[in-house]
Amino acid sequence: MNTTPQVKPPNVAAPGKAPPDPVSKTQQIDSLKELMARATEKAVLFEIEAGCDSQVFIAGTFNGWNPTSHPLKYHPEDDVFRAVLLLESGTYEYKFVVNGTWCVDAKCPDSVLNDNGTLNSVIHVRCHPPG
Repeated sequence: MNTTPQVKPPNVAAPGKAPPDPVSKTQQIDSLKELMARATEKAVLFEIEAGCDSQVFIAGTFNGWNPTSHPLKYHPEDDVFRAVLLLESGTYEYKFVVNGTWCVDAKCPDSVLNDNGTLNSVIHVRCHPPG
């Protein structure tokens, strides 16, 4: 009795199904590239190290400084909290809110003094111009 599992070769269609169309995949990729080239927003990654049981948010000029509208998700594989925001071209000030405490982004090289006499982190976003 043969107990060796049979492995299906890659890119072989299941019985009754058409094989994958490489031209169709290429067209999908080209369409995605075209869409991305016309995007008026850019995906921006924010991340901060904090204890795994922390509550972490990001607040800034992009969300009216709302301290709870944009939570970051904990990623145990890297021991960081992360969020990706879609932002239009422009300059934004922001801070992380970790367990209710407002914190600058230690990884951000740009900051500005705010009206409270503390620093805000600053990010400059440039999107591809439409057209």
